[in-house]
Amino acid sequence: MKTSNLLENLPKQFFASLVLKVNEAIKNGHDVINLGQGNPDQPTPDHIIKALQKSVENPLTHKYSPFRGMSTLKNAVAEFYKREYEVSLDPEEEVAILFGGKAGLVELPLCLCNEGDTILVPDPGYPDYLSGISLSKTKPYTMPLIEQNNFLPDYQLIPQEVLDASKILFINYPNNPTGAVATTEFFSETVQLAKSNDITVCHDFAYGAFGFDGQKPLSYLQTPGAKDYGIEIYTLSKTYNMAGWRIGFAVGNKEVISAINLLQDHLYVSIFPAIQEAAAVALTESQESVKELLSLYEERRNVLISGCHEIGWEVKAPAGSFFAWLKVPVGFTSQEFADLLLEKAHIAVAPGNGFGEYGEGFVRVGLLTDIDRLKEAITRLKKLEIFLNI
Repeated sequence: MKTSNLLENLPKQFFASLVLKVNEAIKNGHDVINLGQGNPDQPTPDHIIKALQKSVENPLTHKYSPFRGMSTLKNAVAEFYKREYEVSLDPEEEVAILFGGKAGLVELPLCLCNEGDTILVPDPGYPDYLSGISLSKTKPYTMPLIEQNNFLPDYQLIPQEVLDASKILFINYPNNPTGAVATTEFFSETVQLAKSNDITVCHDFAYGAFGFDGQKPLSYLQTPGAKDYGIEIYTLSKTYNMAGWRIGFAVGNKEVISAINLLQDHLYVSIFPAIQEAAAVALTESQESVKELLSLYEERRNVLISGCHEIGWEVKAPAGSFFAWLKVPVGFTSQEFADLLLEKAHIAVAPGNGFGEYGEGFVRVGLLTDIDRLKEAITRLKKLEIFLNI
């Protein structure tokens, strides 16, 4: 049976090949320290699990839930945004419940674009932005994120004819893979760009809970006028270690939220009600677990970066997210260096070129393993003796 052209033209899943390499090394008997993944390693907090257990025992949660999500969860989202960011939301018109943040990111081009439209995407960036672009038969225009500009796109470099053809702008801060954070000035520039060129902004806020050195990441919606020109997508996967639960939401512009809801009306019958009720508890009850998680990631970041410096690898600490974006030694490509680490040190990292052309020269390291394993990774790196002359 031949599959459709739509499926044939989908981009190859970058992480799938990485997983295959790691699994092959493990199969060959090696103790692999996997720093290439983006899968949270901590359990979901107990009070959220207990909320799910209690909800599951109620037979009413076994029925179909409202197509557009339960008011309990949408009200919780509005409460969360008011508490965390001083942003007011209409829970019924400015909140869409998603099957995880990825679903919204892939759905958005299908909601707002026609074949041949242009979508602005960061490079390096989350690979699955390209999935929605492929499915909608639109065209990506990549915006370089370079170290000299603090891994923020320079909108002045985008030709006006590209802006005229563009319908969506994807941005993501704290950033995957670079760990960079956005500034108030950058978000103001983003709103002005959207206003001047009739572009919808989609801010992927997946790592919104994780800003280091006492700096809380900004929500795009805190910017004056932001809601008029876009949305923000938030997931509970990272903040509450609920990656496998597949629950997130989009907030912001009413028209965009309505479009997402309409598409989802035809794709799904909403999310298991017990998961929605547990998600509402996560957003509205004690946030102590989030503070503890942030502290854990910051401690891991400090161990990793200081360890790299001690062995002569001059790298910069990320300002946010749970990733570190490390420059590879001179003489290596990203893929060559990642392959060397896996083969010689049995350390898995994600080569930067998998995130785009401008990811070349870097590797992404996840802060998603315990400190002892991070220290062991540094010990193995030191034994390679490739940093001695740097």
